[in-house]
Amino acid sequence: MRIRIVDAFTDRPFSGNPAGVLLLDSFPADDWLQKVAAEVNHAETAFAHPLPGDPEADWALRWFTPAAEVAMCGHATLAAAHVLHSTGAHEGPVRFATHSGVLVAAPREDGSFTLDFPTAPLTAAEIPPGVAGALGAEPLCAFDTGPNVGDLLVELADEKTVRALTPDHRALGAFSARGIIATARAEDPAQGYDFVSRCFFPNVGIDEDPVTGSAHTALAPFWSDRLGRPTLTGLQASPRSGLVRTEIRADRTLLGGRAVTVIDGELLA
Repeated sequence: MRIRIVDAFTDRPFSGNPAGVLLLDSFPADDWLQKVAAEVNHAETAFAHPLPGDPEADWALRWFTPAAEVAMCGHATLAAAHVLHSTGAHEGPVRFATHSGVLVAAPREDGSFTLDFPTAPLTAAEIPPGVAGALGAEPLCAFDTGPNVGDLLVELADEKTVRALTPDHRALGAFSARGIIATARAEDPAQGYDFVSRCFFPNVGIDEDPVTGSAHTALAPFWSDRLGRPTLTGLQASPRSGLVRTEIRADRTLLGGRAVTVIDGELLA
């Protein structure tokens, strides 16, 4: 079967967040899906199959890290939509049936896609003892991001602090189901982004995720509330880096970005 590696939330190869994408006739056993994701060894591998005759959705979609299945993933959804359109397997908006409900990926005239995801419910939380030492910086505040995202979101003093983080990844796993989102306001919005973030997910086998769509369903309401605008652009300041457009629409968050196929091959196992 065909397997593709797609760089998401970028318009250039070897940047953004890479995801494996496999289009199937149906889902094989979970054990096989997990082994393929471990072999691909990127932050996520997306598995999709068509749902002919389903009035609610066009394709079923699941996401696996090298270590576990996850409830929601933005960059691998973008990668799957990109593969469906670039191969002619689907035209127009794609409705994906997922563990997080029906998620829609709509193509835009400029070649990018807009993802329609549920907005993460943010709940103010006490800053856990020890998180500053594990992260390597003192948070200003902390928020729980709800079950779909499963992270602790922490605001740091400034962009420089976020960029300079060298956390203890093993220690970070004690503070949430998936990991930590660290964020700060952009130092210079004239550079084309309003806030920065970095994401560390040791509990699902990802020390640092390059560009995280699901995290932006929490970052978007956090920063839209502070900056007073529903539409923003976030820069995930990982070594690979990538931009995510965000727009708050009530209980939904729209995520915008591009994707590039970098490998197209054959899975033999």
